[in-house]
Amino acid sequence: MYGLVRRLLFLLGPETSHRVAISALQIWGALPGTGGHAGAPREVMGIEFANCVGLAAGLDKDAKAVAGLARLGFGHIEVGTVTPRAQPGNPSPRLFRLPMAEALINRMGFNNDGMNAMAGRLARLREGGGLGTARLGINIGKNRDTDIEDAHRDYVACMDTLYEYADYLAVNLSSPNTPGLRSLQGRDPLRRLLGALKERQALLAARHGRHVPIAVKIGPDLNPEGLEAVARELVEFAVEGVIATNTTVSRPVVRRMRHGGEAGGLSGAPLKALARGTVTMLDEILDGRIPVIGAGGVMSAADAEAMLLAGASLVQVYTGLIYRGPGLVGSVAAVAP
Repeated sequence: MYGLVRRLLFLLGPETSHRVAISALQIWGALPGTGGHAGAPREVMGIEFANCVGLAAGLDKDAKAVAGLARLGFGHIEVGTVTPRAQPGNPSPRLFRLPMAEALINRMGFNNDGMNAMAGRLARLREGGGLGTARLGINIGKNRDTDIEDAHRDYVACMDTLYEYADYLAVNLSSPNTPGLRSLQGRDPLRRLLGALKERQALLAARHGRHVPIAVKIGPDLNPEGLEAVARELVEFAVEGVIATNTTVSRPVVRRMRHGGEAGGLSGAPLKALARGTVTMLDEILDGRIPVIGAGGVMSAADAEAMLLAGASLVQVYTGLIYRGPGLVGSVAAVAP
């Protein structure tokens, strides 16, 4: 059935079909009833998740379709990336399908309605119980025109506004589509950012009476020395989780395909080896001190099982959902290596 739906959606431009899908999920989420959550529960970052599979950030940037997505059976849903102020993102075209490789290239650039608009939607969602048993992650970032030296102020502003609605906060410092953002993975910028985030986390935990863990989302293009340096800082600052990985600026397999040379981040099946390799290295470096959430190239239950065996505690899907459909959620949720 989804094969037919996908063919119809692929007749539309990528952003148009995305808007259609979000609208359909909004409608479905508003209908009576709830979705099922197959799979075994697991505790990660001090949170109990209904199953191992989550939705990666980027699909529902503005938290418009969370209720509908929750009914697909996700154990967690990550919305965003959201920034303090609304921004349009990069000029179109900025999203490209590579069907032969089951991949996407995007250079969206954190297009979103801003943190206050998201807060309003999430307040209504929480009041209405639209999440069911799914956990909510909020992925936060900086505005494009904020200097890197001041980036921590944007992340802290998002924390202040959205903390009360989140089960965990994801810190996006690895998107290739915001100029200079990945430099936050360097030692001094990273230490400044993590110090500011952990200090504010303690204040907000006292204010709201609950601790919301922080997970840092890293890129797949760090060399082993860079990855070890980032991991060392995450441990020192007692970050509760790490998401591996974001999209890649490398072009394994796809360079000669139509759109394969477009600028932006590559996701989907070609990212599989890079993402899993990063998870494996992190698992060895961290040695259980920080849980790893595996994202990138999870296109099947077998991919999810391999990611979990590589050391991930949870997995996330996005491009796989577009190419394989909602049935992917249940098949991945059932994986329990």
